[in-house]
Amino acid sequence: MSSVVNEPVSDTSPPSQEEERLEERRAQREKLRTSKFDAVTSLFMSLIWFLGVFVLMLFIVWMLSGKPRPLVLNPQIEEANGRAENPEGFERDFEPPGEEEVEELLEPTLQDTLEAVTDAVSSVAASLTTVDSRTVADTQGTGRGDSRPPGPEGEGPDTVPRSERWQLNFSAKDIKEYARQLDHLKIELAAAGGSIQGVDYAFNLAASPQTRRQVDSSQEKRLYFMWKKPSPLQKFDQRLLSQAGVDLSGNRALIRFIPPELEQVLFTLEMQFATSKGHPSVSEIAKTIFECIPGGDGYVFEVVDQRYRRAPG
Repeated sequence: MSSVVNEPVSDTSPPSQEEERLEERRAQREKLRTSKFDAVTSLFMSLIWFLGVFVLMLFIVWMLSGKPRPLVLNPQIEEANGRAENPEGFERDFEPPGEEEVEELLEPTLQDTLEAVTDAVSSVAASLTTVDSRTVADTQGTGRGDSRPPGPEGEGPDTVPRSERWQLNFSAKDIKEYARQLDHLKIELAAAGGSIQGVDYAFNLAASPQTRRQVDSSQEKRLYFMWKKPSPLQKFDQRLLSQAGVDLSGNRALIRFIPPELEQVLFTLEMQFATSKGHPSVSEIAKTIFECIPGGDGYVFEVVDQRYRRAPG
């Protein structure tokens, strides 16, 4: 008796054409699939192209803008109020004053002004204004003087003096930056009044401070500013003067002297700003606030606010 064994039969028939096409399509899709390497490379290439185009645009703008042009300021002239032949006094009157009123008609010197403001100094108002004279005002004479400040002959324009209408604002993160601002603008720090005769100046504050002394303070004609309210910058003034070796004992007043060139620049900026606001006359300005900002190769002032006088009538 013989047995029969069933063996598996393998399918050796060639694949059909349809299967070949499917396999070919799968191979093509694998070739076209984006790898992680390709995705990262594409991202970096896009960023490089974006930055390149952005830098190119900035370069074109810089080329078309040309070199920075310095600010050209046309000089302005401010006429002082006139006094004509009227004497100093407290009220406008055409009648002659009494004998007591004309005892002393000299304008106070800088030393007299400093003595008057030793205990109450001003922060942002310059102190080149005249103070009340020592003449005793009474009504014994037939006239009571003139309300106009000292000036050339003639009526003159009715203007607020620079010493009363200007305010200079500074901002600095530390004492070194503040010293650089003063040096660049050629503003001198000084201590005067108190128990020490004369004025002690300090300059070149950021590098190697230098000092000088002037005993006769009446010879000082520059515009100067003093502190009215406590400020961190007031502490900087004290430190800078002390580092320069200036004696601050005796309740001396801290002063910032403005060079004539800077004073003219400030006035020109003031008038340009006022004119742009429809106030072309200096007699219309009541207050101008300047702020020291970085600009050019150092620091400059700009007008940040301005207030105007109410029209008479």
